[in-house]
Amino acid sequence: MTDAPVATAPNPEQADPPPYFTAHVFVCCNRRPDGHKRGSCAAAGSEALRDYMKVRAKELGLKGVRINQAGCLDRCEFGPTLVIYPEGVWYAPKTREDVDAILTAHLQQGGRARHLMLTEHDVVPKG
Repeated sequence: MTDAPVATAPNPEQADPPPYFTAHVFVCCNRRPDGHKRGSCAAAGSEALRDYMKVRAKELGLKGVRINQAGCLDRCEFGPTLVIYPEGVWYAPKTREDVDAILTAHLQQGGRARHLMLTEHDVVPKG
């Protein structure tokens, strides 16, 4: 006999509330000193891309989507970077056209802008 817990139906009064946003986009806007060996997303133009993304998301009428500035997301070498939750999909947009592709493919159509994705092969160099 095991002491494993018995699964029970969740009590509606104890269930989590529904998500406030259907998608949450975190755009790294961390700025390191000029010449830092890892670089920084802000120095690579992430602030302007974030501002553009916020405007375009509204123009496209994307509902339930929040575009936020984030501190360091620790993938500086690939910057600018962003991550979209709840999926946890990472992108490295360099231009406004890249931002448009991400908004359209991922947030409007539910797919992916694969050519802009960071994958498990994009790792920060050691040292």
